Formats: sequence, structure tokens, C-alpha cells
Amino acid sequence: MRTISSVKYETFRFVAAALVFVLALFPVGLTAQKAAMPELKQNQSPQNPRIGFMIHGGAGVIRKGSLTPEREREYKAKLEEAVMAGYKALQAGRSGLDAVEAAIRIMEDSPLFNAGKGAVFTNDGKNELDASIMEGKTMKAGAVAGLRKVKNPITLARAVMEKSPHVMMIGDGAEKFAAEQKLELVDEKYFWTESRWNSLQRVLKEEKEKAEQKPGTVSESARSLPENRFGTVGAVALDKDGNLTAGTSTGGMTNKRWGRVGDVPIIGAGTYANNNSCAVSATGWGEFFIRLTVARDICALVEYRALPVQNAADLVIKKRLQEMGGDGGVIVMDKLGNMGISFNSEGMYRAYIDKDGKPVVEIYAD
Repeated sequence: MRTISSVKYETFRFVAAALVFVLALFPVGLTAQKAAMPELKQNQSPQNPRIGFMIHGGAGVIRKGSLTPEREREYKAKLEEAVMAGYKALQAGRSGLDAVEAAIRIMEDSPLFNAGKGAVFTNDGKNELDASIMEGKTMKAGAVAGLRKVKNPITLARAVMEKSPHVMMIGDGAEKFAAEQKLELVDEKYFWTESRWNSLQRVLKEEKEKAEQKPGTVSESARSLPENRFGTVGAVALDKDGNLTAGTSTGGMTNKRWGRVGDVPIIGAGTYANNNSCAVSATGWGEFFIRLTVARDICALVEYRALPVQNAADLVIKKRLQEMGGDGGVIVMDKLGNMGISFNSEGMYRAYIDKDGKPVVEIYAD
């Protein structure tokens, strides 16, 4: 007959053996778990996403055949140059702000786009430039409007964001600030291009003819010709730190007057970025983008309704904007690098980096 002491001893031996067995298994399970976690985090966590980059050069009536083969090649080459400049900046570990600014500056320096060098003319034969930039981590933003001497408005918009307590500056005050920041200023003649000047003359002629038919009326012909409704440039980026950035730059609308300002420098209308949702850069009929706060509306759908960026963009552009009578398009990127492109016009100059790191450049709807 076993004594109480022997029973206690055997119980202790059993418990100890079981404990040793469990401890022997634990490191194996822990090691396997640790081995699996880095891969899961790398592939899915927004804290370590893949970088992403997209640009646009404006949306409008851009039908196949409306561009000569030579002109089409020029647009595609410049779009590829710009998208690769931004992407290479991200690859080098630079911020989304750097990438967006670099790409937009290339397009601002080209006469192909309605921004910077290629800006359209106002009713009184001037060029007035607008731009904005926003980063999604802190949601800081900078915007400028009514510029006539700043070579690269996107750079001034960034300076407003980073080196002033303000969000928006306009006109002479903005240019005075640009001079203080030692940014490049140019003679107003720098922005003169023959094609944009000719566009203004056609609109003025049409406006005069309509005024003669209906004395006392103000023509809305500024938007009646296809070339007057596209050309705005923009970019969105997701950098190595998982931060989103958006930027946009434009010369506005041909024949605009009375100090008209469109959606581009208005945060939430033409430009928006928030790490909790997405980054958006827009192009199109600015008055409608302002009324609908298009950029912010898309990000709100992503943040509060958890819509994929493409669905959110289509809902706003192809339904809400369309129903109101406006036209244009957007490029969108979320915090995981998912991309969306939506426009309700016949074409949109656009380019992006695909999952293999290759540039994709497109112009037409199909």
C-alpha cells in the first residue's frame, strides 16, 4: 500500500514531466510564430507598404486621332519622364513631398500642359497660375493662386506649407513671399506660348460673335472649346514611411476673368491627402469640383465607408459630378498603395508605376 508521501511524490513527478514537455514545445511554436510574423507584416501592414506613384496631365475631350502621332509621342514621353522622376525619388528613400514636387516641376516646365510654362491666358492676355500640395501624416498643406512670375508654383505651395504659418497665399503677396524664399521668378513673357495665345484669340472671337447676337450678355465660351478644359497636372505618392502626398498645379481656364480661381488651390476640392484614407489630385471643370469638394469626398468614402479607392472615385466622378453637369477626373492612392483612376471625359493624360515597377502611360478612355 502506497503512503501519502509516495502519492504526493508521483503526482509531483507527473506535473513536472508535463511542465517540461510543454516548455520543450513552447520555443518551437514561438520560433515558428516569429518566423511567420515579419512576412505577414511586410506584405499587409500599412507601416511598411510598397511605394507607389501616379501622375496626371489633365482630362478633357481627347479623342483618338485628335493628336498627331508626333504630338502623342511628345505627351507620352513627357509623362513617362515625370512619373519616373517621382518614382526614382521614392526609390532613393526620399519623401512623397519630394517625389510629387519633382514630377510636377517637370510638367510645369513643359509647354504641353496647362501649368507653369504652358499656362493658358486670361481674358486680358495674362497668365495666372495656381497650385497646392498636401501631405497625409500631419495633414499640413500649402496653396497659392493668381501667380504671374513664379516659375514653379508647386515649389512655392510647398514653401507656404513648410515655411509659413499659413495654408494659402495669393497674388502679389505670394510672389513677395517667393522672393523672400529665394525661389525662381521669371518675366511674365516666359509663360507666353503661341498655341495658348491662339486658343485665347479663338475664344475671344467666338465671344464677340455671341455678344453681337445677344447684346449685354457674358459668354461662357471659355469652356466651350475642348482645349480649354484640360491640362492641369498633378501627382500622388506613397513613400517608404507609409505617408501619402498629393499635389496639383494649373494655369486655370482660358479667358478667365475677374480674378477667377478654380479648385486646384482649394484643399479638399482639387487636392487632398490623409494617411487614414487616401491622396487625391483632380483635374477638370473647377467650379464643380469646388461645390462637391471632390477630393475630400472621395477620401471620406474610403475612410468612413471603407470603399476601395476605385469605387469611391467612380462614385464621385461618374455619378455625382456627372449628374451635376461637370466633367474631369482624378488619380487616387490609398495607404496600402492601391490605385484608382476615374474620369468622365473622353480622355485623360495619366501615368503610373505598376506592381512590377514599370511605367504605364495612357491618354484615351479605352
